[in-house]
Amino acid sequence: MSSPQHTSGLLVVLMALVVSVWAEEVKEKSCDVIGDESSESQMEKALLKKLEPLSQMRFNKTVELGTTENYTYHFRVCREVDSSLHDFAGLVQIDRKTGKTTVVGRINETQVFNGSDWIMLIYKGGDSYGRHCSGEKRRAVIMISCKQGITASSFNIISEEREKEQECFYLFEMDSSVACPAEDSHLSVGSILLIIFASLIAFYIIGGFLYQRLVVGAKGMEQFPHFAFWQDLGNLVADGCDFVCRSKPRNAPAAYRGVGDDQLGEESEERDDHLLPM
Repeated sequence: MSSPQHTSGLLVVLMALVVSVWAEEVKEKSCDVIGDESSESQMEKALLKKLEPLSQMRFNKTVELGTTENYTYHFRVCREVDSSLHDFAGLVQIDRKTGKTTVVGRINETQVFNGSDWIMLIYKGGDSYGRHCSGEKRRAVIMISCKQGITASSFNIISEEREKEQECFYLFEMDSSVACPAEDSHLSVGSILLIIFASLIAFYIIGGFLYQRLVVGAKGMEQFPHFAFWQDLGNLVADGCDFVCRSKPRNAPAAYRGVGDDQLGEESEERDDHLLPM
């Protein structure tokens, strides 16, 4: 007879196995690009990863066209709309009058590509057309355009092209920041030089202050590094400007009113000899 400890341990192991199997079953399916997994390009993988922030969101749009067509569209990005009803369905159409549900596109037949500020997501493998488009399978084309600061908005249907013999599609659009190009975070050469210059100034001031205070023992304003030089800098700059920018000749003699050479008269040749005693 097994001990209670062994029985409880066996129950724990069995519960763990059940939970792991259940978690694997309920794990949501994601987009599978058309073709073998080995044929997926790095660009496609990068785009699917870029769309991940939208995967937990659900988008709905109701469209009424006259009195004959009244539909509601349910869409998810790289996830199933309702796995219990339609396997791999990423975008479905529901007729509001009859309640009929039509799968427009499935995530296990995905195509994805992009431009400078947009991402095109295509779900193929939808339900077959009846009397349109030679009975081919439906497909959904979702144009995701860049809009900064918006995770996702403005999910709308633009048109349904079903009057052709082949390559019919439903066209949708939405705005999202995930389609925006990555911002260039590299610093320019000027920014780098400015940062280096500011760092050197800070190091000079702080290091010089500590040296003057702790090593030299300076007090007050004398703690500022090279205080005497910076104190005289204004006068030195003024002298330099005066030397470079002065407009008068540098060797012009100074002349002041009343004492200049042109103000001096000639010496009188008259003598007061008659005033001298004989």
